[in-house]
Amino acid sequence: MTQQGAEGTVGELPPVPDEIGEAARVAPDHWLGMVDPMWSGEGDPPEWAPAGRWRSGPDGEVEEWQDNPDYRPSPGARGWPEPEDEVDRASRLAATGHGPGEAVTQTLLGREVAVLTGPGGSPLSAATPDGTPVVPLFTSPVFLHTVGRFAFELVKVDDLLPRVPEGYALCLNPSGPVSMTLELDAVRDAVTVADDAVARGTDA
Repeated sequence: MTQQGAEGTVGELPPVPDEIGEAARVAPDHWLGMVDPMWSGEGDPPEWAPAGRWRSGPDGEVEEWQDNPDYRPSPGARGWPEPEDEVDRASRLAATGHGPGEAVTQTLLGREVAVLTGPGGSPLSAATPDGTPVVPLFTSPVFLHTVGRFAFELVKVDDLLPRVPEGYALCLNPSGPVSMTLELDAVRDAVTVADDAVARGTDA
């Protein structure tokens, strides 16, 4: 049985980490926060970083656990395997709220990706569950080979964009742990900004 409190759900105790048990003995009758290991900033963690908090009783034993309803579990906390590449890493961070979505597009710029091809050599298209027309692309051989043995082409994202039909989006790593749909205009804009920065001799 669980009980909803003002700051989270109080329920049965999950396994108590050794460091929490030791902290409880040192600080009886206290709340002890459990912060996601991915957060490594200074000062007080943001509201979404703690998974919850433990309560030590007067005798120094842990006696209560309280979930944090605002918690954003990181990829590691979700038990996901290590990312296959920097694009995959950026996608996982963005999907879990631990990184900006813009980083996904930035890591794609200038990168060689794989696209499935049809009999005529054109990139194959598909549709997302909500009906959005997309061109799937893969940043890792692991994700590419997961879909089976199909013809594919290696191409830089910048060179792929002109071959994507208007009204379509890009579907990034549809066979990976995290798949993202990227609007074509957003990727085009990022390419333009990067190209302008190169022309000026600065970083994007």
